[in-house]
Amino acid sequence: MSIQLDGVQVTTTMRTPGHDYELAVGFCHTEGVLGGAPVIGVRYCADGSAVASEFNVVTVETGGRAPAFTPRLGLTSTSCGLCGSDSIDTLCARLDPLDPANAAAYDVGSFPALCRSVLAGQSLFQSTGAVHGAAAFDADGNVLVVREDVGRHNAVDKVVGRLLLDDRLPATGLGLFVSGRASFEMVQKAWAAGFAVLLSVSAPTSLAVETARRANLMLAGFVRDERLNVYSPERLAAPAPAATADPLSTLSKA
Repeated sequence: MSIQLDGVQVTTTMRTPGHDYELAVGFCHTEGVLGGAPVIGVRYCADGSAVASEFNVVTVETGGRAPAFTPRLGLTSTSCGLCGSDSIDTLCARLDPLDPANAAAYDVGSFPALCRSVLAGQSLFQSTGAVHGAAAFDADGNVLVVREDVGRHNAVDKVVGRLLLDDRLPATGLGLFVSGRASFEMVQKAWAAGFAVLLSVSAPTSLAVETARRANLMLAGFVRDERLNVYSPERLAAPAPAATADPLSTLSKA
């Protein structure tokens, strides 16, 4: 699917069809190309007589208020974003650090049960076993939005796009679940959307951990069964009784 902003192509991505408007809006927001401009419309670049392929082009409209941007060249992969293209310093120049008080409202012991709840709601994964999931949730454990896609990045962008279209960004006080590893790009997208917490069922990269610490974003990985690793912040205010630690993370047992 090709994504355009005010008629100018931003990128092309391989995706699972469905929630295309959310994907386009979420991508434009998490990549920073909206520049704070309001979204006044989203549409397919097709008319009633168009062939089906023309519904694979979506335009996000700001009425020309979005700033000039540099389009991505080539194809955006389903498994990885522009790896290494944005340094942490560049992100820090674009995004303000998050308020750590929002993450402090979360009970880390509730994360495994929350992840199980999200996974149970991934109907496409239950049918195919071949897609990723992302979800937004609140500090009370309520799952607000669940989206699935063959690409991890797309699933996150669909969640972010839904929140933006519902006028719920920044996602202050909310958490983001991802079904794959917590890469630098996952942290970037969570930070750009204003999430307080990022949960992953798999490992984070070292760059993701460093970025989360700079962002004041709580980052938890290997959230499985009744165990998880908290990588950011480096120390919890009240570690679980049986907690152990390695040089990189704090292991909390729910």
